Amino acid sequence: MNKRLKTLLIKTKRQVFSEMIGNNPSLFHGEGYDFSELREYQVGDDIRKIDWTITAKLQKPYVKLFHEERELNIVAACMMGGSLFFGTHRIKQEVVAEVAAVLGYSAVKNGDLFTGAILNGQTADVMRPTKKIFGVNRFAESIHEEKVLGKKVDYLDASRQLFRRIKRKSILFIIGDFIAETDLAVLSKKHEVIAVIVRDRFEERPMPLGRVHLVDPETGETLQANFDKRSVRQYRKDIVASDKALYRHLGKYRIRFVKIYTDEEPFGKLVKLFGGRV
Repeated sequence: MNKRLKTLLIKTKRQVFSEMIGNNPSLFHGEGYDFSELREYQVGDDIRKIDWTITAKLQKPYVKLFHEERELNIVAACMMGGSLFFGTHRIKQEVVAEVAAVLGYSAVKNGDLFTGAILNGQTADVMRPTKKIFGVNRFAESIHEEKVLGKKVDYLDASRQLFRRIKRKSILFIIGDFIAETDLAVLSKKHEVIAVIVRDRFEERPMPLGRVHLVDPETGETLQANFDKRSVRQYRKDIVASDKALYRHLGKYRIRFVKIYTDEEPFGKLVKLFGGRV
């Protein structure tokens, strides 16, 4: 393990294991619960737990109550394409490794099972579930050292592979830059899916660079281009449209998401996603 990764993991472990989570019985409040009963909706209840069938029959909103399972299965699925080998603050690949470490340490701290998966466009490498810090460290190291250049991830194909490989109902984190077209509909029917979007700010708001020599990190193809103000405006317009389509898709299937930039601390953003409970 190289020094940079070791420092990153020490910092992340300290953040997770020193963070107080109050009286919450579980770190991750997902669908990892056994059904208990129905009761009338009360102000403040999670609307995602409304049973619409019963609500329609009784003409009053009812929510499902659950008993917490003894353990959840937390899955961090990392989309390891060549586009991760980019960053103005630090490369996105390192941020993906840190996000996976935060999730893994949090699962271990909570006594839950943690499963890591690496999808690189060629294979889907799914590790055995673990409750050990060593297992989390090993997975983070695998992400950090993965050779991503020249690899392209098909998110739809990756989703199908995960659907087949992850048998147990899980809280499934899809971690990647989501630059490519995405379809998580199938996964959302089986698991609670959460999207972690890792980006560099320059990707979304680049500055004019004039004539540049570009290399596609996924295919290796090269291009001579004039990246002037007009090109930048069109690029920004395209990426905004792409992200709007992504957000519509996530919203349609009730998939929560968080966007983490390379100059941000993943731990803080994940804490906010879980309402301060990470």
